[in-house]
Amino acid sequence: MSETTGNSTLSTDVSVLGLGAMGSALAAALLDAGRAVTVWNRTAGRSTELVGRGAGAADSVSEAVLASPVIIACLFDHASVEKTLGPAADELRGRTLVNVTTTTPNEARELASWAAQHGIVYLDGAIMAVPSMIGPRAGQIFYSGSRAAYDALLPTLDVWATSEFHGEDAGRASLVDLAMLSGMYQMFTGFFHGAAMVATMGMSAADFAARQAPFLAAMTEELAGYAKVIDGGDYTVAGQQSLEFSDLSHIVRASEEEGVDPAPIAAVQALISRQIEAGYGAEGLPRVVESLRGEG
Repeated sequence: MSETTGNSTLSTDVSVLGLGAMGSALAAALLDAGRAVTVWNRTAGRSTELVGRGAGAADSVSEAVLASPVIIACLFDHASVEKTLGPAADELRGRTLVNVTTTTPNEARELASWAAQHGIVYLDGAIMAVPSMIGPRAGQIFYSGSRAAYDALLPTLDVWATSEFHGEDAGRASLVDLAMLSGMYQMFTGFFHGAAMVATMGMSAADFAARQAPFLAAMTEELAGYAKVIDGGDYTVAGQQSLEFSDLSHIVRASEEEGVDPAPIAAVQALISRQIEAGYGAEGLPRVVESLRGEG
């Protein structure tokens, strides 16, 4: 692979920086789609399989950047992105950087600002998928930042997953991603808490999961109705389960009685109690969103 600085003749279409499980999956999907790919990883041995499939291996970040007009960063965290890309700012000038490393919204905005200062086109990506879902397009990737870059790269981005653009504020993709993950992890933690409770009577986690999974699937059908109430801002709409009826202190007590830490359900009860104490006990359960917003 040969390249020169300045007005170089680029040897590949895309360079992928970071070959962990996700970075490797992204690079492999690009190769499968017929793209010419350069790869780089801090630990060189991780590129062996991809090179065997036709990728070019760069010995340095600068070499990888100079090889392609589009750079994909899939690294460990925000600090690793800064550490990896900072020294290559000059080489990145005039190129498009797509950062799919998990960051907070403000970290994404910070990277976008840094990119703009160095003449780099910036697109932030948030991956809602595990590596095995890349390629078959079974997952989603949210993007925000440069709309022009998103539109130009869409045929390439769609190789990985279903693409969705969330605006030119670079932090928006991360915000949607982390909000969705918040719901997922809290659901998992609720399952873990329930499994700990029934374990005290000898029920296995597998037996509990067989009962919990279909119940949770059915309960997700309530989300659209809750969303309509929240968007409308009227928590007095008839037919809702009231906050007083939704009091969960009995679940907290049962957990404590069984010697299980009630922290997950106690956190929900605290949100409910805050609204009841503020005089909204007769209103619907979705009103707890006001506690989360800090508005009541």
